[in-house]
Amino acid sequence: MEHVVDRAASDRALEGEAFDCERVEEALRRAAAVLDPLPDALRELAVDAYALYDLDARIAELAFDSLVDALPVRGEADTPRMLTFRAGELTVDVEVTDEGLLGQLLPPQQARIEVLGGPQVGTALTADAMGRFASDAPPAGPFALRLRTGGAVVVTEWLRA
Repeated sequence: MEHVVDRAASDRALEGEAFDCERVEEALRRAAAVLDPLPDALRELAVDAYALYDLDARIAELAFDSLVDALPVRGEADTPRMLTFRAGELTVDVEVTDEGLLGQLLPPQQARIEVLGGPQVGTALTADAMGRFASDAPPAGPFALRLRTGGAVVVTEWLRA
């Protein structure tokens, strides 16, 4: 026996219920994350591609990373991670701790700074006239800094927090 769909009855049933698209979309996202997760290599490729967002930006290369370049100090635990980036005459010194970021631009200058963490909107910071900036939120996962000083845009290399 063949089933006959009563379209009018199904339309009446849908009219009586409030259809929540956001709830369905969230359920589908959770299911996709479990059943078909994004491969790590693809995620890294996407983050690298996002770094090309500012094609005219100068890249500040990592010149010093205390995890790699510093000598360990006996008895010191939980030392902050110290990073130094350079782009031409501009030097960006950054201290990364569990409490956040603390940094300075050299030569000292004002700047608007974004802490990038992938495709989401970056955390906005401001460097004062002495080039100092701070954030109360430590970066989670890969991060980079985008600095806007005058008309120039400088982006640091991406690092894992």
